[in-house]
Amino acid sequence: MSWMNRLVHRDDAAINTSTQPISPGPNAPHAVVIGAGLGGLASAIRLGARGYRVTLLDRLDQPGGRARVFKQDGFTFDAGPTVVTAPFLFEELWSLCGKSLEDDVELVPVDPFYRIRFHDGTHFDYSGDSDTMEREIRKFNPSDVDGYRRFLEKSEEIFEIGFEELGHVPFHNLSDMLKIVPAMMKLESHRTVYSLVSKYVEHPKVRKVLSFHPLLVGGNPFSTTSIYTLIAFLERKWGVWYAMGGTGSLVSGMSNLIDGLDGTTQRYNADVEQILVDGGRASGVRLSNGEVIDADIVVSNADVGYTYRHMIHPSDRKTWTDERVENMKYSMSLFVWYFGTDRQYDDIEHHTILMGERYKSLLDDIFNKQELADDFSLYLHRPTKTDPSMAPDGHDAFYVLSPVPHLDSGVDWRVQAEPYRQSVEDYLAETVMPDLGEHLVTSRMLTPREFQMEYKSLKGAAFSVEPVLQQSAWFRPHNESEDVDHLYFAGAGTHPGAGMPGVLSTARVLDSIVPDPGALRPVHPKKTSAVA
Repeated sequence: MSWMNRLVHRDDAAINTSTQPISPGPNAPHAVVIGAGLGGLASAIRLGARGYRVTLLDRLDQPGGRARVFKQDGFTFDAGPTVVTAPFLFEELWSLCGKSLEDDVELVPVDPFYRIRFHDGTHFDYSGDSDTMEREIRKFNPSDVDGYRRFLEKSEEIFEIGFEELGHVPFHNLSDMLKIVPAMMKLESHRTVYSLVSKYVEHPKVRKVLSFHPLLVGGNPFSTTSIYTLIAFLERKWGVWYAMGGTGSLVSGMSNLIDGLDGTTQRYNADVEQILVDGGRASGVRLSNGEVIDADIVVSNADVGYTYRHMIHPSDRKTWTDERVENMKYSMSLFVWYFGTDRQYDDIEHHTILMGERYKSLLDDIFNKQELADDFSLYLHRPTKTDPSMAPDGHDAFYVLSPVPHLDSGVDWRVQAEPYRQSVEDYLAETVMPDLGEHLVTSRMLTPREFQMEYKSLKGAAFSVEPVLQQSAWFRPHNESEDVDHLYFAGAGTHPGAGMPGVLSTARVLDSIVPDPGALRPVHPKKTSAVA
């Protein structure tokens, strides 16, 4: 029975937990996975469960990539993603290894999903409950309730096509794209998220509430294709969850799954310098220390732009030339401030979005003008609302992030980081966190410079390729390389895109395009070799 035939895809029924991984033989094909972000971890699990020998490599000292963990002064900080919206994608990985997610990770619901606070002090509690959402909308414009209902119906329609039917389709051939053009036209995919939302609701604050979601995956609501309005229904369908112990508990759980698979190896502080190509086919990788690791297939969870631009020799790239890579539109970056306080701010929700006075013009500054504005909108994460273990007793852990331009802006973050952080601190103190400066006990920052240096993200973009229509589905960098045979991609820059569901789905796509181990003739019977 082929892998695809025995893979159980989830609907509303429970996942079949009887699946057992295939143990690879000593001469089974060898897969090298570059990058231990969520996409790389998921790829290693899926390949290992199928019977590949797998070596997972990451230049950092721990798994997780952007989802790694910082521990500082008794506080635990998730470095990156914190909003879990499709738990079944994690459940499926555990199932493939013959295990159950709930045995390793405790997921708890977050309610409200988000509190959106506007510049004038009013707020909107966004949740998955219909009555609550309609009550919140009535506070601003009763006549928008009916429009919201129709918008949610549209979101469900888009979700059924964009996520359930197309989220795991590889779009390697143009014919795959042409098949869905009629559906995309019917779904009004030519519209932007903000445009589609505005078709159904009128109040400017309600429009903001229903259109901010693209920012969670690196997109501008005023230019991101309306396909991304599916997030509204996705959240409604499966809820918003938090992993006790933080997202790091999911990362460590996935890493442990890999350790439990026969023939798999994880190596950290292992910096891949080059993907080796022999006769047009990926044949392995070279590390920065000169070590060569042979492979029958290579999966890159590294930034797709960086991979093509800096890890594959130009002579091996006819499609993804330097010029084409550089000319793609990349997402904005982020300024992230992690901090802890010696008091608790009990009235702050788990997820809070603080909308600045400007919306469209601020996003225009960030995405189009590439200018660092004096004002901002912020996302404030308070995990200790749900999980006190993330901070010492009586303390609170936070991170706050601000969307900022990527490094094409020319901002020198070595100079700008501390003044910007102080501006964010002042704003929080004036709005939702009185006397913040007097209660700070730990602090660290992540800027676009670190996204470039630590994560090797081209231009320091936080979410890789921007999700505009012209860079979606077939137009996005493919999961299977057009230039190099047996080279595959997982992660935010390939299809279907960024965010936890998107990134995990990129690994899911590999199940349909990476050959079964038995159908692949191993080129390298030995796992690794070293050269001077």
